[in-house]
Amino acid sequence: MKKWIQKHRFLIARRLTQLSILALYIAANAYGFKALSGNLSSSLLMKHIPLSDPFAVLQMFAAGAILGANVIIGAVIVTLFYMVVGGRSFCSWVCPINIITDAANWTRKVLYLERIERKLWLGRSVRYWVLGLSLILSFATGIAAFEMVSPIAMLHRGIIFGMGMGFAAVLSIFLFDLFAVKNGWCGHICPLGGFYSLLGNMSLIRVKHNQSKCTLCMKCKDICPEKQVLSIVGKESGAIVSGECTNCGRCVEVCDDDALSFGVRNYIASSSLRKDLEP
Repeated sequence: MKKWIQKHRFLIARRLTQLSILALYIAANAYGFKALSGNLSSSLLMKHIPLSDPFAVLQMFAAGAILGANVIIGAVIVTLFYMVVGGRSFCSWVCPINIITDAANWTRKVLYLERIERKLWLGRSVRYWVLGLSLILSFATGIAAFEMVSPIAMLHRGIIFGMGMGFAAVLSIFLFDLFAVKNGWCGHICPLGGFYSLLGNMSLIRVKHNQSKCTLCMKCKDICPEKQVLSIVGKESGAIVSGECTNCGRCVEVCDDDALSFGVRNYIASSSLRKDLEP
């Protein structure tokens, strides 16, 4: 049991974080416990600290909405937070859709669906096109376009207030990831993931690679939902600097060689890595 927990420590931590955040929102709505109230688009922490989804705020700005000071302050707080911890950390540590897509990937493995050839192909850049389109449509229609159809918002509201039609959107994502494209929604389409990728380019907390310890087993690339970010694995030591990294810790968990670990950008976290990089 201890070995299993060690092997899945980041998965356990991510699920506890996601479920704890949902529990706080539910407690605020159902029991009046206001530690965290609202939803993922707009919240109040401890009744006083505003938190706003910066991408939703950007859409509202494009739509011509007059934004209150609390909304802007909330967006700044969230932006600064993810610029430190890694923008895509939202995707793997907070977003409830991540639980659905992870379930789809697990089902793919159980049913051996990886062996089936698929004709549908999506590039990783599609999410940035959807991001841009969301802002254009927000400007053209005067409403926050993606927020109106966001399955993230639908699932979050559904968990707190009752699923309703949001169940159909969530089921569609599950089936799309299961049968069409692996990591299709989070890894290719979601504009919120694209937005946080841009923030992640500046983040401080990174996965670090120690090339001298790497045995090229490539378990990290097999499990990584954004395997293109691991381009330095087996080639050189350093940080995974791509903003598309979700900081999920999957690669660290599966690395039996301890060649991957979390650290701070431009800071050598371990003495062994420092020694390897010294001339």
